[in-house]
Amino acid sequence: MKALGIDIGGTGIKGAPVDLDTGELLAERFRVDTPRPATPENVTKKIIEIVEHFQWKGVVGCGFPTPFYQGKCKVGSNLHDDWIGVHVEQLFSKATGLPFKVINDADAAGLAEMNFGAGKDKPGVVAVITLGTGIGSGLFLDGKLIPNTEFGHLRYKNKPFEKYAADSVRIAEELSYKKWGKRLNKYFNRVELIISPDFIIIGGSPSKNLNKFSRHLKSNAQILPAENKNEAGIIGAALATRSLL
Repeated sequence: MKALGIDIGGTGIKGAPVDLDTGELLAERFRVDTPRPATPENVTKKIIEIVEHFQWKGVVGCGFPTPFYQGKCKVGSNLHDDWIGVHVEQLFSKATGLPFKVINDADAAGLAEMNFGAGKDKPGVVAVITLGTGIGSGLFLDGKLIPNTEFGHLRYKNKPFEKYAADSVRIAEELSYKKWGKRLNKYFNRVELIISPDFIIIGGSPSKNLNKFSRHLKSNAQILPAENKNEAGIIGAALATRSLL
């Protein structure tokens, strides 16, 4: 089985067909810039462009940077406030004539890791934490996704933790990995207090440099680097279409 996976980000929108049995991309991924402003109308045009690029006629999975409630965006995220209340699956399906499954982007990355990465066959509670512009989270219990967690929005010093410990903050404040690691340790301690995970999988670009800050992370959970890197969002989005097949 195969599906087209699309990963919508704040700066770019990427897509590729995916083999659902192996997680392999079946063609070179195609990327377009996220439009500005990133309104529903403008982003939908980019989705159509990706679908047409692959001449795709089957099911499509999409990772989207916002939590959902009954299929509708709860917030505008880093795209545009016009997304609030929009049923994204219906919007994209109507525009392309294809069946769509849309999930939170961090949940998509988590699905990739649980099926074809560091989380494969891991029992118990697994938290997949993506560190980038913000902090995304995917939560799994015995391999089953618990959707729409927003652990990056846990509060610290009267603001979301992602404003204190995201990778973008490390870069902007020119933090050493030691100082940043100590901030992350506070964050992971909070996550551990809430959900007591057995495993924490770190995704995003910092997963490649885990050895530079892992010694500053004091957790009862086993901490692992993600394995799917830049393709995780595409792979996980495609995997989400299994409910349509």
